[in-house]
Amino acid sequence: MDDLTQGGPSLREALAHLRRLNRLFGASGPTLYGVKRLWRESGQPVRLTLLDIGAGSGDVNRRLLRWARKQDVELRIVAADITPEACAEARAYYRDETNVSVEQADLFELPEKCADIVTGTQLLHHFDGERLVEATARMMKAARLGVVVNDIHRHWLAWTAVWLATRVLSRNPYIRNDGPLSVAKGFRLTDWRKLCLSLGGVEMRVSWRPLFRYAVVLSEAQTSRHKLYHKGSGGR
Repeated sequence: MDDLTQGGPSLREALAHLRRLNRLFGASGPTLYGVKRLWRESGQPVRLTLLDIGAGSGDVNRRLLRWARKQDVELRIVAADITPEACAEARAYYRDETNVSVEQADLFELPEKCADIVTGTQLLHHFDGERLVEATARMMKAARLGVVVNDIHRHWLAWTAVWLATRVLSRNPYIRNDGPLSVAKGFRLTDWRKLCLSLGGVEMRVSWRPLFRYAVVLSEAQTSRHKLYHKGSGGR
């Protein structure tokens, strides 16, 4: 799904199949973990706005909505994606959900402080080098409380599991190609350390979560120095 020149029915089908894979691999867990952490650290506000950038169908937010209702938190979510196909899928998926709106938006054109929390699920592995730093910095500028990144741990076991699952569950060319490729382009702990150093003035908390995922919580550091905290068994 890196190639934005392609799209149409095949991409919309891929997004539907991706929802199935997200359920299989517990994709919503790290995002919820990070959002709950920022919520607690900010004093457990009763109202919260969240921008999910690169949302695809936005399906990982279902679990966040359930959590918010149990906590009596008024959670308003904007599911944003650069492709019209993803926006159409998200609108159909959330057609009966009044707390979710959908916008077509470019990560690099987000307004500053437009949401309490900005999330990106399986988004940042699409960038590398300076573009990765720029993407993360833009997410930080758009957030008032902090950023939650949910992305893939680059590991041969994860690659094998995804390769097998995509061939069993889908014939869609996007899914079969981009699923294993996403794992190959994923992260290890050393990558998060490098990103934290490049950002500067950011506090980064990295937690390894099942299944082969990282939950990364970013907020402004109290000093100009960067800080990185690691929890879990993620690879180096």
